[in-house]
Amino acid sequence: MNVVRRSAAALAAIAVIGAAAPAVAASPSPSPSAALPGGLYGTADPKYDGVWRQSLALLAQDEVGVKPAAKAVDWLVGQQCANGSFAPFRADAAKPCDAKVMADTNSTAAAVQALTALGGHDAATAKAVSWLKSVQNKDGGWGYSQGGPSDANSTAVVIGALAAAGDKPAQITKGGKSPYDALLTFALPCHGTDAAADAGAFAFQPDKKGKLAANADATAAAVVGALGKGLTGAAVKPSGTAATCKDASDPEQAAHNGAAYLTKALAKDHHLSTALPGAKPQPDYGNTADAVLALATAGRGDRAAGAVRWLEANAGPWAKQAGPAAYAELILAAKAYGADVHDFGGQDLVQLLDATGPKPAASATTSARAADKTSDKKDDSGSGSGFGVWWIVAVFLVAGIGIGFLLSARNKR
Repeated sequence: MNVVRRSAAALAAIAVIGAAAPAVAASPSPSPSAALPGGLYGTADPKYDGVWRQSLALLAQDEVGVKPAAKAVDWLVGQQCANGSFAPFRADAAKPCDAKVMADTNSTAAAVQALTALGGHDAATAKAVSWLKSVQNKDGGWGYSQGGPSDANSTAVVIGALAAAGDKPAQITKGGKSPYDALLTFALPCHGTDAAADAGAFAFQPDKKGKLAANADATAAAVVGALGKGLTGAAVKPSGTAATCKDASDPEQAAHNGAAYLTKALAKDHHLSTALPGAKPQPDYGNTADAVLALATAGRGDRAAGAVRWLEANAGPWAKQAGPAAYAELILAAKAYGADVHDFGGQDLVQLLDATGPKPAASATTSARAADKTSDKKDDSGSGSGFGVWWIVAVFLVAGIGIGFLLSARNKR
């Protein structure tokens, strides 16, 4: 998902043209008269992404053993409306939510995942999940806003929230359709597409004529969602075989088809690109990190090595400008892949994320980091059971059966 959440206007445009949603440009820093809450991460205007970036920051910290500041968690909890939903940002959280408050599924689902991971917020997450279920569309999916047409990204992030809360997404149905049924409607077939390179991809949503257009952002989100995972993904042992597109009748095969598409999309330049109308394509750091996480979750982390290396070499300036959600996405991608989040292209992503918000209640200790590195070394040498050793085994297995592929290292978004 894009670091800065899409505005309602941008989403409406996507629904009309059925193409990839451009990330909303980072809002300028608020004026001194509009001081930001002390518990909020980042200094940019939170109007469109406050809850989203806070949720990602808290998730990333939890993943690497950092205990967030209490006021950071309290700020997120305080953003919830009485009906359980979350809007991107409410400047006056003491004021009850009314019809003017634009709650959305993405903010709500992200908050559920963060608060569930942190623990101790069962009442808040239960209300949020109840709201998400109440706005499920008849096709089994979700749109960004209540009543909006379903899209792959929103459906995927809600699946992650349901799974985090202990529900079985396949059993959450509307009109006899589950979220997985909805995701399959966004999957491009392996044959008969306009471009062979698009085979297996996911579209954000169909255009007015019902046509699907490959969208790397939607594909990365849908791969993770189709596998029943959330924003943190999962570190799965690489299979050692090349992903191929096969006709999909179930979400797992559709996810592997999406992974095959992402592998091809990353093969040339080791990064994804995006372009606004009339502009030249530019590297898309955020979606590249999302693709890494998706490939690792699908057991294709070995195919993300080049992208990880590219992110390590190039994503620093982007993350510094984009803020906490960018650092969080890099951390989640690096962790799913098996890279060192404390030495990612020479940068400690955890320290950089922590510095964008209130001081954590407890940080990962130096000794803990040293232990992690020792464990990583054991894994790499073959004496451990971590992701690193399996990545190496997979590489040599593939080489042994005569299928060569280019090894790349670890990149940044």
